[in-house]
Amino acid sequence: MTAPLLSLRGISKSYGEVRANQGVDLDVAPRSIHAILGENGAGKSTLMKLIYGVEQPDDGTVAWQGEILSLASPAEARRKGIGMVFQHFSLFETLTVVENIQLVVQGRKADLIDRVKALGRDFGLEVDPLADVHALSVGERQRVEIIRCLMTDPKLLILDEPTSVLPPQSVGKLFETLRRLRDGGVSILFISHKLDEIRAICDRATILRAGRVTGNVDPREHDAHDLARMMIGRDMPEPMPALPRSGGEKQLEIVGLDYRPDDPFAVPLSNISLTVRAGEILGIAGISGNGQSELSALISGETRLPREATDRIFMMGQDVGTFGAAARRRLGFAFVPEDRLGRGAVPEMSLVLNSLLTAHPLGLKRHGLVDRAKAAAFTKDCIRQYDVRTPGPEAEAGALSGGNLQKFIVGREIMLAPRLLFVAQPTWGVDIGAASAIRRRLVALRNEGMAILVISEELEELFELCDFIQVLYHGTLSDPLVTRDTRPEEIGRYMIGAHSAAAKALA
Repeated sequence: MTAPLLSLRGISKSYGEVRANQGVDLDVAPRSIHAILGENGAGKSTLMKLIYGVEQPDDGTVAWQGEILSLASPAEARRKGIGMVFQHFSLFETLTVVENIQLVVQGRKADLIDRVKALGRDFGLEVDPLADVHALSVGERQRVEIIRCLMTDPKLLILDEPTSVLPPQSVGKLFETLRRLRDGGVSILFISHKLDEIRAICDRATILRAGRVTGNVDPREHDAHDLARMMIGRDMPEPMPALPRSGGEKQLEIVGLDYRPDDPFAVPLSNISLTVRAGEILGIAGISGNGQSELSALISGETRLPREATDRIFMMGQDVGTFGAAARRRLGFAFVPEDRLGRGAVPEMSLVLNSLLTAHPLGLKRHGLVDRAKAAAFTKDCIRQYDVRTPGPEAEAGALSGGNLQKFIVGREIMLAPRLLFVAQPTWGVDIGAASAIRRRLVALRNEGMAILVISEELEELFELCDFIQVLYHGTLSDPLVTRDTRPEEIGRYMIGAHSAAAKALA
């Protein structure tokens, strides 16, 4: 047998009373794509940080190409030939794309710009190398992370949820790239909650549950249901069907909205029209960077329309174009942003304090002072209902895994009992069990009469959830398509502008 490129023996890591990894053994073969599977909080991301030198293990050994290795930093890991793309990005927002790349990749700026463009074309990861990172969407930042890592020429590439914000067309292209890298001698550690992707791209899978290894299999020999059962220890529930309903009251209406941002790197919006009624879920599909962030900010109230604007945004029958976020929430609006850390939660604050950010009107304050007992009770209820894996309500938000933080934020907003719920990327980075639970809950709320708007780059998710789908492409929104009468391939054509090109040709 070929000696492993990377070998872990008895790796353990604890944070206080939380045991993230317990006696983990792992072998990664040369020229392999090896999956790490597990629920949120199973210890996957912690294990990857130990391999990449972000953290050091409490016990156990790491061997690299047969030699015992002790990594004190990611820089040392990169020098050894280990690269990593994090689920939560590690980019400086005030710098441009190429300036972020210059921090870890040597070379003249002009040469690096050319390499960024070439990699973008080759791998379907197009991004403007001169754009400021703060102006990029989550999906575009993901592309920057992947490109930057590939530019270090790693022997082992660690990818934590690399496809979570990529459209189907780009996923296929990325997989072609990963296979080329594998065939060229690069081993890949691949974390994904999309089990069909694991079966398509990986030749080995190690399964973690509660920080321990519970299985080591060839994923190609098992179907997605088998893998899910190994991960969560139980069978997955069937999706909840949407109940037939007649159209309810309009809870959100936008008619012919035009918006040109001040930021030259932002996407202008043109003639945006959509309607979300009570008892409906409207989904918005599209490749990241086509105006999702700008549209989200206008709907959430983070961006307001100027008073002299003739465009209108209506919520619960009121013109809210000039209203701020708090005023819209008072009407019965709730919002789950795509960016968990920074917009959805404050990482340095406890979960109790993060509950207060949006749930304070639910009796969590009295006479202007925080009612800590009620705030703690609300937070504990959210943790229990949405299976948030955390030591308790006083844990810092930033200490949670990405999926557990997402469950907390989604749960917090649903517990507000809004009339209109807007969720951007509802299950990004969430394991299959938690994703199923979130989707079932959204459908149940829809069946109870709530109006729900979902922006997602996962077509499977939109087809499971939505009554209607519209596609955002270069700042313009398609007409609504009835989900049950539409195929994913048709949505994909809208996402790459093929329908627009065909329409112009006919005209």
